[in-house]
Amino acid sequence: MKNKISLAPYNGMSPNGLVSRVACGDATEENENLISICMDSTSEDIEGKNNEMLKKFPIISVNGCNNAYVNTILENKGIEVAKTISANEILSKTPYSSKNAFRLDDEVEEYVKILKKLVKITQHL
Repeated sequence: MKNKISLAPYNGMSPNGLVSRVACGDATEENENLISICMDSTSEDIEGKNNEMLKKFPIISVNGCNNAYVNTILENKGIEVAKTISANEILSKTPYSSKNAFRLDDEVEEYVKILKKLVKITQHL
């Protein structure tokens, strides 16, 4: 059995946050070696009860905004990020745009496919 990779998608209220969550969710459903981290639970874990679990597998952060909040949250807890993906950076190189933090349209679904493919490629750290 291959080692698992943890995906840490951005959970903020931005259009690319939604795209990050959907792409990571799709990727974990399609690959048993990928698992998803709940960043809300992670950020609320003030006592660090989940830190050992978070250190178990390499983490790919998938940030949905330019502030890299996923990295900041994990780094503040002493959790190392193995790889960082910026949804904004990827989107800027495509003809697609994400404008709604609550709904995906056909155009954004194409962007999800691009981001999901990058996540799958990146899992081979």
